Amino acid sequence: MSQEEHNSVVVVGSTMIDLISYSSRVPQAGETIVGDSFQMTFGGKGANQAVMASILGSQVGFINCLGKDVYGDSYRENLEKYDIDLTYLSEGESPTGVATILVEPDGTNRIVIVPGANFELTPKAAREGVLNFAPRVVVGQLEVSIDATLEAFLAAKEIGATTILNPAPATGITALPDGLLETTDWLIPNENEFQALSNEVVSESSIFSFVSGKKFSLIVTLGEEGVIFADQNRGLVTYPASKVDAIDTTGAGDAFVGAFAHGLDQGLDPGAAIMLGLDRATDSVTRKGTQISYMAKND
Repeated sequence: MSQEEHNSVVVVGSTMIDLISYSSRVPQAGETIVGDSFQMTFGGKGANQAVMASILGSQVGFINCLGKDVYGDSYRENLEKYDIDLTYLSEGESPTGVATILVEPDGTNRIVIVPGANFELTPKAAREGVLNFAPRVVVGQLEVSIDATLEAFLAAKEIGATTILNPAPATGITALPDGLLETTDWLIPNENEFQALSNEVVSESSIFSFVSGKKFSLIVTLGEEGVIFADQNRGLVTYPASKVDAIDTTGAGDAFVGAFAHGLDQGLDPGAAIMLGLDRATDSVTRKGTQISYMAKND
């Protein structure tokens, strides 16, 4: 593969089979309710972000581990439809990851993930994939092991790639390894993830305090309220989201990250890349599902 043919965005991240139930409300403890509809779709933060970047036109490489099962076979076929390079998509011994998702009428979701084979991605494989793909942008999350993400980012810095960390899911986050933050150029948490990392609710003062002395730029995604951008040099800027009737917010944050990565890959300035991410995330909540809710910008 020549330099001109290198994938421009590489995502080191998860695959999940999304089992989505839509209902008028979520059940209480010990309660069974009758839902309105059900979808089984392809999800996982990493794969969602890779799909969005590919839909928008980036050459995308994907690094992860699937199970040796029907879900894994189906997932590989799905990613191939998006022309994503799967050279470093391996098979593990654990089952393919799954996510159980409950969605209420206003689009609010509650999610339980079982990572399975996602956690079998090794640091060595992550590093090798990044060095061989030699991309402009590397994206990572926390649905694979932190060690694998860190090794991918260390490799990214060796080749001069821009790194984007989506520190999700937030459960169990109290701090990220110093090495991971030191190799992160863009940190993109949502409101819950920011609170888990900073131990403070989102506000101008808490954001300024969090980025003080840090090398990375910060984007906090706030759902229908848009995003807040902050770094040491450019201060704090709020970008509002367009108002739409939300049907399903599942995967909206991933749509933002994937579109933002594509924007940086295409040489957009950060503000324009943020606006592209907001546009794609806002559009995605108007349809059900995760990857199936994503559409190309000109659709």
